[in-house]
Amino acid sequence: MDLGIKEKVALVQGASAGLGFAAAKELALEGCRVAICSRSRKNIDQAIEQIKANSNAEILGFVCDVADEANRQQMLGEITGTWGSIDILVANSGGPSVGLYNTLDKSQWDQALQNNLIAMKDSALEVLPGMAHNGWGRIIFITSVSVKQPIESLILSNTARAGLTGFAKTLSAQIASKGVTVNMVLPGIHDTERVKELHSDLADPAVIAKDIPMGRLGQPEELAALITFLASTRASYITGQSIVADGGLVKGLF
Repeated sequence: MDLGIKEKVALVQGASAGLGFAAAKELALEGCRVAICSRSRKNIDQAIEQIKANSNAEILGFVCDVADEANRQQMLGEITGTWGSIDILVANSGGPSVGLYNTLDKSQWDQALQNNLIAMKDSALEVLPGMAHNGWGRIIFITSVSVKQPIESLILSNTARAGLTGFAKTLSAQIASKGVTVNMVLPGIHDTERVKELHSDLADPAVIAKDIPMGRLGQPEELAALITFLASTRASYITGQSIVADGGLVKGLF
């Protein structure tokens, strides 16, 4: 199937490992020109090397904290200066601290909201003018199944990502006529370092996956395939959706 995104410019945030890296790799395999960022030069260089080993795509790598506006603006300027407007944004940021309402301080709340809501919102609004001008664009937020089914120990994530979902749903309606779609992918328990961190007391992946009907963890490449489809011309009539990829974990109907 031709997804129609060869030579489109894609920016994938938080792309040196895990779900972000898998998304960047998949978009590169589809022929996109891919910009990736991470807060670590070593990690971003390794990611570029791995992506280039599997594709002939053009890759740009940046050391960028997406919660830092000046840092983010500099990166966007370099991407657009090299390739023009960004066609596809995969907005992604690492998950916030674990904790209950009475174990978290104000700085942790502020950081979670800045990283997982404000920075993601700002990233979308920064690339939107170019997409609207071109009459084509894809904005995809990586959030969490906690939007559908809150996770008790992740009150920071539950709060910030629910807010981002409200923003994304509203934005999708406001810009739909401009040829720009906005969607959210909601990963469940995937085989990433973040999951290993959250479940550090459980060494066996089968134990971690005990509540998942499929009986296994998701692979990052499986979420990446969904992201790439949503980024494609084939998904031109899909917008404002929160799509769960969790092996059947969430029990709700909607």
